[in-house]
Amino acid sequence: MKENNPIIRQVFTADPTVLEHQGIVYLYTGHDDPPSGLEQYTMNDWLCFSSADLVHWNAHPSPLAATDYTWASGDAFASKIIYHNKRFYFFTAVSHKRIPGKAIGVATSESPIGPFRDAKGKALITGDMLPVVAEEKSNLDPSVIIDDDGRGYLFWGHGRCFYTQLSENLLEVEDEIRQVQLPRFQEGAHVYKRGEHYYLMYGYGSPERVAYAMSDDIHGPWKFAGIVNELAGNCETNRPATLDFKGNSYFFYHNGALPNGGSHRRSVCVDVMYYNDDGTIKKVVTSSEGIEPREEPEK
Repeated sequence: MKENNPIIRQVFTADPTVLEHQGIVYLYTGHDDPPSGLEQYTMNDWLCFSSADLVHWNAHPSPLAATDYTWASGDAFASKIIYHNKRFYFFTAVSHKRIPGKAIGVATSESPIGPFRDAKGKALITGDMLPVVAEEKSNLDPSVIIDDDGRGYLFWGHGRCFYTQLSENLLEVEDEIRQVQLPRFQEGAHVYKRGEHYYLMYGYGSPERVAYAMSDDIHGPWKFAGIVNELAGNCETNRPATLDFKGNSYFFYHNGALPNGGSHRRSVCVDVMYYNDDGTIKKVVTSSEGIEPREEPEK
């Protein structure tokens, strides 16, 4: 059987975020690029790929680099992209030039493949905005959801999970920053709604499994619901993304499966994800086979 995972093989990729637009799936990833022989996180830009079947992927030019933010010193950490008000919003974590620690920026584009440009000219979230003493990595891994009433919410964090409401244009913080209490929250927040349930996936413990909590309201309370998948192969971290596409649900993640791969040279994969009747998630069994193209029914 053909091995379809990892789905991107010509370059190292990590921290997936994904959306469907006009029948095409767009995958945005981090880009591990450490010098040969060096074991450290080296990420300078984000990458973009597109597919009509989740198996065959087209590579596009990098839509954004960390230093495209004039206020950032570099480090292209995990991101989240959404489509809202006829624009694409790219929320990204980077290192700030002047304010200690990581910060969250937002860039926008009228095209899903970019290029994206800084929408504010300054960071959306910085360490001095937090309700607790910020740590170096407090502002990692942004995830954004547009609720049914049109309000946007940002979730993020490292060690602690934070969330806040955003302004209508998604460029300002409109409410206080609160914490979500989650067991063994490490990083890698991913929030979404499916049916009547809100889901909050995250990296659980260290090395990271992916766990999740559920709620009937974006403000909680959040109830811990279990483990989505076990440790990624040859990799200490994970950051999930999910997608409902053509009648199936999919779970995107990263591992270190490519030749010379590892925790600092990761690769994005995708497998089918299943829900129980009560909305809980069946544990995802990751595979090297991944998914096969689906034949479209004859019209």
